Amino acid sequence: MESQRGCPTLGFGGWVLGFPMPKGLHRYYGRGHLHFLTFSCYRRLPLLRTVRARDVFVGELARVRAEYGFLLVGYVVMPEHVHLLISEPKKGTPSTVLQMLKQRVSRKLRKKQRISSVGQLRLAFPEPVESARSFWQARFYDFNVYTKWKKREKLDYMHRNPLTRGLVNHPKDWSWSSWSVYGMGEPELVEIDVVPE
Repeated sequence: MESQRGCPTLGFGGWVLGFPMPKGLHRYYGRGHLHFLTFSCYRRLPLLRTVRARDVFVGELARVRAEYGFLLVGYVVMPEHVHLLISEPKKGTPSTVLQMLKQRVSRKLRKKQRISSVGQLRLAFPEPVESARSFWQARFYDFNVYTKWKKREKLDYMHRNPLTRGLVNHPKDWSWSSWSVYGMGEPELVEIDVVPE
C-alpha cells in the first residue's frame, strides 16, 4: 500500500470550497478504494458557468478516463467547482488523473478564439474585470470511500448540489451530473460505471 502526500500549498491554493486545506495532508492510494475528489476553479470564479465550458470539461473527463483506465462512478460539474467519484486508475494515481484533466480543460478553455475569416466583423466586447491568472486552484480534496453507505452519501451529495445551489428545480434538470443514470437509468454525457452495492 502506498501513502502519498498531497500537493504543497501554493499561495492562495490552500482553500477548497471556502475552507482551508489541512497542513500535512496525506492521500491514501493503493487500497482499492473509491476516491471522492473535489476541486475548484481559481479563487472560486465561475469559470465553468457556460454550457460550452461544462461540455468541454465532460469531454475531457471521458478522454482522460479512457487513457488512465479508472471507473467513473459519479460526477457533477458546477459553475466554480467539480466533484468526482472515481476508482484508482490503472495508470498513475488520482492525483495524476486530476493533473491531466485540469491541464487539458484549462488549455482548451483558455485558448483564444480565432476569427474564421479575414472579412469577418470583430465585435469589441469588454474584457472581464478580473482575469484569472490560473484556471484551477492548486490543490484538491480527496476522501477515500470504502463503504456502500459512504458511496451512496457522496453520490446523493453530488446529485443534490445543483438543486441546493438553486441552479435547477430537480437534479434531472442539470445535465452535467451522473444523476440520470442513478435516478432514471438513462445514459449520460459520459459513461458511468455503476459499482454494485
